[in-house]
Amino acid sequence: MAYLCWFCLLVVTVIIQLVSSQHNDQSTMLALQKELSVLGWDVKNSDYCAWIGIRCNSNGSVERLELSRRGLKGNISAISELRALKWLDLSVNSFGGAIFANFGKLSKLEYLDLSGNQFVSSIPPELGRLKNLKSLNLSNNELTGAIPGELRSLEKLQELQLSGNRLNDTIPSWVANLTDLRVFTAYENFLGGPIPENLGLFSELEVLNLHSNQLMGPIPENLFASGKLQVLILTMNRLEGNLPDLIGTCKSLSNLRIGNNKLVGGIPRDIGNVSSLTYFEADNNNLSGEIVPEFARCSNLTLLNLANNGFMGPLPNELGGLVNLQELIVSGNSLIGEIPKSLSKCKNLNKLDLSNNRFNGTIPEELCDMSRLQFLYLSENSIRGEIPHEIGNCVRLLELQMGSNYLTGSIPPEIGKIKNLQIALNLSFNHLHGPLPRELGRLDKLVSLDVSNNQISGNIPSELKGMLSLIEVDFSNNMLTGQVPTFAPFQKASSANFSGNKGLCGDPLSSTCGSTFGDGHDYNHHKVSYKIILAVIGSGLAVFVMVTVVVLLFMMREKQEMAAKAASEAIDESQNPPSIIASNIFVENLKQAVDFESCVKATLKDSNKLVAGTFSTIYKAVMPSGLVLSVKRLKSMDRTISHHQNKMIRELERLGKLSHDNLMRPIGFVIYEDVALLLHSYMPNGTLSQLLQNATQSEFEVDWPRRLSIAIGAAEGLAFLHHVAIIHLDISSGNILLDANLKPLVGEVEISKLLDPSKGTASISAVAGSFGYIPPEYAYTMQVTAPGNVYSYGVVLLEILTSRTPVDEAFGEGVDLVKWVHSAPTRGETPEQILDSKLSTVSFTWRKQMLGALKVALLCTDLTPAKRPKMKKVVEMLKEVEQN
Repeated sequence: MAYLCWFCLLVVTVIIQLVSSQHNDQSTMLALQKELSVLGWDVKNSDYCAWIGIRCNSNGSVERLELSRRGLKGNISAISELRALKWLDLSVNSFGGAIFANFGKLSKLEYLDLSGNQFVSSIPPELGRLKNLKSLNLSNNELTGAIPGELRSLEKLQELQLSGNRLNDTIPSWVANLTDLRVFTAYENFLGGPIPENLGLFSELEVLNLHSNQLMGPIPENLFASGKLQVLILTMNRLEGNLPDLIGTCKSLSNLRIGNNKLVGGIPRDIGNVSSLTYFEADNNNLSGEIVPEFARCSNLTLLNLANNGFMGPLPNELGGLVNLQELIVSGNSLIGEIPKSLSKCKNLNKLDLSNNRFNGTIPEELCDMSRLQFLYLSENSIRGEIPHEIGNCVRLLELQMGSNYLTGSIPPEIGKIKNLQIALNLSFNHLHGPLPRELGRLDKLVSLDVSNNQISGNIPSELKGMLSLIEVDFSNNMLTGQVPTFAPFQKASSANFSGNKGLCGDPLSSTCGSTFGDGHDYNHHKVSYKIILAVIGSGLAVFVMVTVVVLLFMMREKQEMAAKAASEAIDESQNPPSIIASNIFVENLKQAVDFESCVKATLKDSNKLVAGTFSTIYKAVMPSGLVLSVKRLKSMDRTISHHQNKMIRELERLGKLSHDNLMRPIGFVIYEDVALLLHSYMPNGTLSQLLQNATQSEFEVDWPRRLSIAIGAAEGLAFLHHVAIIHLDISSGNILLDANLKPLVGEVEISKLLDPSKGTASISAVAGSFGYIPPEYAYTMQVTAPGNVYSYGVVLLEILTSRTPVDEAFGEGVDLVKWVHSAPTRGETPEQILDSKLSTVSFTWRKQMLGALKVALLCTDLTPAKRPKMKKVVEMLKEVEQN
């Protein structure tokens, strides 16, 4: 009987504890909902285990809390009361302040991700109490100080990610004792001192990324001892010494980036044993010796960058066996000999940079057998002989640099076949002679042409007027004669760009050209019939009269338009401001900071213009209070304003109340005369399009995780719009804005409501969307639909994956990005070849995720609208990709 009573008491105790635990979690969750206002947490539903992002165990205790990318901020200290919690993900939100020390009480926690927030101060040592923790991610915050020694107690830790903070001091030696550690990233901090000598010796280390710090000393040989390392990125530090010979034991190593250090010595020949190597970057060091032919055994090599070192000797012929190689960069060394003909076998080579060496052979005729070659840099060598006529087979070239060599012969006319040549054609400082080929005029995309410092003779052909994109030219120091063609790029150029040609005359040179009839004794040879002259003059007068009439008509029309524009827009600082019909600010705490007249005046200065879109022009406006706004001036709004002004204002107010952190919502408006201005928060990082196009110049590293985060955020914003029955009129990378933390916000949301307020969404007569993003069915339906939005988003996702623009001449005539991607199999290309190799070759994880995202993009851009997934499903698929 006593045993029975004891058993009953035990059962009752357990039940009481379970009920108490469940009650505590319920009160904690209700408190969190009140503090954070999480979308999808319904306080009316007492079953918090059914809320979005929550998973409970069989006892009703919260085990998993996933609140990533919700735009949340506020006090999260209550989370420390969820004592059964195993998984906590608060990444990519707006939480700030210090990381709560009480998180150290979550004794069962295995996964903690606080990355992508605004946490400050130091890493709390209390996190060292989390004995079961397997993954800790504190990246991309504003944490300072040292890595606390208490973290050495995290014996089960497999992933430690501290990148993108302001941590200083050194990498503690105890990190090497975390035997289960697979991933350690602490790049973009201020860490100094050496890399721990035994790091990787006793652990399962697969990924080590410490780039952009202040690390010194050698690369520890023990990093390669286990043979399990897959990714090693140490660029932009102060490392010294040799590259360890033991590197050859790491057969799983796919990515080795050690550029921008002070490393010396040669490349170990055992590098050929690293069969998985896809990305080798060792530029800007003091490496020396020969480029070892053993690189040719790395059959998966995609990028080989050895620029700006002290390598000598020839370029190994064996490199021609690297059929997967996409970029070969060996500029800034002391390489000699011939350019290997075997390189023509590198069929996937996109960039070949041999510049600034001592190559002294000829240019191989076979070089353009590399059909994918886009960048060819051979300048600053001692290359001799003629430019082969086969250069015309390099039809995909965007840039051709051959300056500062000993090239002879004439410029082959076949260069005119390279219709994609855009960036530059540089043949300067050689020994080229003969005339300029007229075929150069076919290069209508070329921006820069430099043929200076040669012995080129004859006239500058008038056919060069066909080079419609030309901005920079240099014909100086040749033997050219005759008149400089009256072509705007020539006339605007400096006279120095034509100097050194004794027989050249006309603008922009100071010397004028003589009579076209020549000297007196040649008069009879040039004599022209007076009748012909009169006929020509008569025809000319007739044409002149016709042209004059047309010009006058256009001038009258332009004058009328300018007058009309001046009446509504041209408001001088000294004149009275326009009569504002209506205005409002939807955000209460901004009402005192916004000056409507300043908003109007900002739109009257071209210097304030940020971007001109399909339906609006956006300006930057600085308020007297110091607040910076983005002001959108709507196009074709006169009828809307005059007939539907009240409805328009109601729509703006409603849109201003939309609650989603990935939407660019109006904070106010100004209506004056026939003009409507929409006011938004200023986005300092511009648009996604600008970020992708200027990735190398951006202060942010536009890596794959950041791109995927942007893709998911934009998808969530669009999915929310569809949820509230709003169809977007112009989804493009140019309409995805980026805030200070690169959080994406879908812009131009108001347009779908304001262009046709009587209908609300759906149909408009004008073309809706940006070129390259418009779904194929729009041509015959003229309807803007949700599946059409999905297609446009799919194009954006392809931009993110490929780093290519939606429309590119390189794709071929009539081929856009979608067609180019979908037709890859017919070209014999694998999915990996479509992706941006600078991202896909960094790690197997990135490549796997990118291939997963590519599948999503292909679904979104299916030609049949009914086969495209809904945006909600797109979000789910991309989040699954992110977790894999």
